[in-house]
Amino acid sequence: MRKIISFMHMSLDGFVAGPNGEMDWIKVDEEIFDFVGKRISESDTALYGRVTYQMMENYWPTAADKPAATKHDIEHSKWYNKAHKVVLSKTLKEAGLTNTTIISDNLADRISEIKQMAGNEILLFGSPTATHFLMQLNLIDGFWLFVNPIILGQGIPLFVDIKDKIKLNLLSSRPFSCGVTELNYTVDR
Repeated sequence: MRKIISFMHMSLDGFVAGPNGEMDWIKVDEEIFDFVGKRISESDTALYGRVTYQMMENYWPTAADKPAATKHDIEHSKWYNKAHKVVLSKTLKEAGLTNTTIISDNLADRISEIKQMAGNEILLFGSPTATHFLMQLNLIDGFWLFVNPIILGQGIPLFVDIKDKIKLNLLSSRPFSCGVTELNYTVDR
């Protein structure tokens, strides 16, 4: 069965965005892009909440075509256009969307069906609201976290309304020269 891995940048105090959704505090550089790009290239499915999907859809399909496109822009744009996208939304419609599935109801059943399909791991990119909902349904199989060297004090937390303990196994960790630390966990079921 395929696994859903939550890929998230977070502050040291556990926030994934500031109080108004700001993410300008997230540190990324070529070292991180190269590291992340390897794992993403092995995945064939991206999972998003509606807000994150619309943000990605506004940039990635044509990012490689821009005159100042970086190596990361070109590689991720190519991957994004090829990857199957699954979006959790009650308002988006599938009409006209390429290589995209919208899930608006029966979330647990529909996600379970997708996890049963052939393919590699499913990366849940950002999408804190979708992450919270999928955690409550016990559908997240791992957390790939990039802890940034900042304490925000307030904002959108990664972990909310957790009813039961979620035991994790650390698969790997890696510090980056910019101060970010990668923590790669699998849920211990």
